[in-house]
Amino acid sequence: MPPRKYSRHLFTLGIKNADDSKERVFLTDRSRYFFRVLPDNRQHVVIEGDSLFNLAGRYFSPISRACGIWWIIADFQPEPIHDPTLKLARGRLMIIPSLATVLAEIFSVSRRETG
Repeated sequence: MPPRKYSRHLFTLGIKNADDSKERVFLTDRSRYFFRVLPDNRQHVVIEGDSLFNLAGRYFSPISRACGIWWIIADFQPEPIHDPTLKLARGRLMIIPSLATVLAEIFSVSRRETG
């Protein structure tokens, strides 16, 4: 089954294990979209109760199931967040890419094709 439209697994490669008679497919590490200074980046100061999930839902709401693309915000920080289950520190400055950047660059067809 292929990944869903806005899945972070769009940026992984499937590699077959040639030594395995079951021909299992393993996913490679995904290609991340790292922080860049862009003119339309937004800044968000974390308040009590903020999480990567609800920030994604708030800033990317036009996208179906926007909370599921929390990984974009995690990857896009100058110091990427590796564990999305950790509570965000109140007062932390988060850099949020614009919806235009998400759609035109992060989910671009050319980026998906290169893995």
